[in-house]
Amino acid sequence: MASASGSPNPVVLGCGGISVDYLAAVASFPNPDDKIRSLALKVQGGGNTGNALTAAARLGLRPRIISKVANDAQGRSILSELQTDGVDTSYILVAENGNSPFTYIIVDEQTKTRTCIHTPGSPPMVPEELTKANLSSALDGVDIVYFDVRLHDIALLVAEEASQRKIPILIDAERKREGLDELLNFASYVVCSAKFPQAWTGASSIPVALVSMLSRLPNIKFVIVTLGEKGCLMLERSSTDASEAGEIDAEALFESLEKSIDQSSTIPKCVASKSNLRISADGVSSISGRLLLGTAEVIPPGELVDTTGAGDAFIGAVLYGLCTSMPPERMLPFAARVAGCGCRGLGARTSLPHRADPRLAGY
Repeated sequence: MASASGSPNPVVLGCGGISVDYLAAVASFPNPDDKIRSLALKVQGGGNTGNALTAAARLGLRPRIISKVANDAQGRSILSELQTDGVDTSYILVAENGNSPFTYIIVDEQTKTRTCIHTPGSPPMVPEELTKANLSSALDGVDIVYFDVRLHDIALLVAEEASQRKIPILIDAERKREGLDELLNFASYVVCSAKFPQAWTGASSIPVALVSMLSRLPNIKFVIVTLGEKGCLMLERSSTDASEAGEIDAEALFESLEKSIDQSSTIPKCVASKSNLRISADGVSSISGRLLLGTAEVIPPGELVDTTGAGDAFIGAVLYGLCTSMPPERMLPFAARVAGCGCRGLGARTSLPHRADPRLAGY
């Protein structure tokens, strides 16, 4: 993807959630009425958009964010932390009254899971607060737009204008949310959680659901589903039609890729099917494309600290990969590596790597 700004550091515009995270690590999740002590405490910026674009900034992109905070201690902390990481906060509205968004996160060291209790910001951002002049300015020179679907009515305004300017759009489909279906019609790329494809399509399996998503959404170039420690699965649409070729079942293709993965490798790998296959699902829908299976980084138990924001780190790396024209075979292991680095510290941003990090040298 050539940079729209002509700069070696492409620009990404994000619209969505930013917050403060209050993270407490505990030996194990408390029972009702228990009183326990934390093992570690950290106060840090959070929110899907804030985390993903912090990851992108550390990798070398120039992010901008459209969102809203209040003029309180949390809001000032959110802005300061983003600015320190090189994120342009000039399009973030600051309300004189109200409260900024914040989240309590309990990190269970025994199960390596986290529980989030979120308090939304108030007053919420409304479409009238995004002026045409600010929207136009925010999109000037932008190479890609990213939505986490938190501010869906604002995001729709941005998506319509970005589409007019032919700026590609990546959507984080974490779960079914209000406004998501409308936004998906503008999407060029989708990264989704493990449960989303089947929840959205009603399909019998993830491979079948991915075929169904690309069939329903003809503008999407690829969809990636993140599978946690099992890695990720990507269905990429071909630019040419494979109607002359015989059809291959999506589930059978997925199973063949699983068998070809090197299970002994601890670093992220990727295997891909042949290009331009006719991939079918349940004998109903089919698309021309290829399937790619990426593995996750195997993190030693003593190094795995917290999975908070791992999906956001993955998306930040995908944004970087798209803006720097990484082929998918390299982008998926790179994104998995960035996410793995992020799991080695308490909080979503503590251990996010910079592009010069030796662990990213091979990508």
